[in-house]
Amino acid sequence: MERTTAGWGSGLLGVIIFSGSLPATRVAVADFSPMFLTSARAAIAALVGTVFLLAFRQARPARSDIFPLIIVALGVVVGFPLLTALALQHITAAHSIVFIGLLPLATAIFGVLRGGERPKPAFWLFSIVGAATVAGFALSRSDGGSLAGDLLMIAAILLCGLGYAEGATLSRRIGGWQVISWALLLSLPVMAVITLFTLPSSWSGIGAPAWISLAYVSIFSMLVGFVFWYRGLALGGIAGVGQLQLLQPFFGLILAAVFLHEPIAWTMIASTAIVVLSVAGAKRFA
Repeated sequence: MERTTAGWGSGLLGVIIFSGSLPATRVAVADFSPMFLTSARAAIAALVGTVFLLAFRQARPARSDIFPLIIVALGVVVGFPLLTALALQHITAAHSIVFIGLLPLATAIFGVLRGGERPKPAFWLFSIVGAATVAGFALSRSDGGSLAGDLLMIAAILLCGLGYAEGATLSRRIGGWQVISWALLLSLPVMAVITLFTLPSSWSGIGAPAWISLAYVSIFSMLVGFVFWYRGLALGGIAGVGQLQLLQPFFGLILAAVFLHEPIAWTMIASTAIVVLSVAGAKRFA
């Protein structure tokens, strides 16, 4: 019971940390290019993660774990940060957060593909309702949205779901925080080179909010959040703790409204609520 409670608490902290990722990215891409932001946050987090690995004298992952770690890196280190940064050049943070409600569903789908699970038919019914709601919302082109931004967010969610599912499975063997640390270290050589080639031409026009946002997405979104998240999955169970992702859209909408002063239309709230209920139903019958 204590392990389960600790897992839920740790998972909730991870979700809260992740909720600030999109608003912070929205601020950062105002002064940094999406490519620099993606590579720099990964490089910074990789350096910190390497310190953790060395400090705790972690053994190298087995050869069979390298490919899963590459998938994790492509999903949550490169794919999701880059695609969301590109999307946030076209859409508002509040609009993008609606798509985060699909993360539990995406994670479950890749759990089926990678783990051989067989959900009940009701699972797919709720999945279709949730997907149709998001598609309808995207096509409505409400304030703050664009087709390009919506498509980029959908691609980001798919890659993130793959990275979550692969990382959750791998964390059972090598540990939660070790998964993201090794994935970051594997991506460091490429991310460091990209960072050098995409450095801003001038540093004088970069404001304090952009620097603070870069620090947040590098340390918290890219590393610390995963430490709590994967620990929560390991202690409390993937199926149970994974449902905490359903709270992320609400946390994110609140942050976008409070810190970015972005308007939140009633259609956005309604769509988010339907998506959350649909994914909750899908999880119930997974």
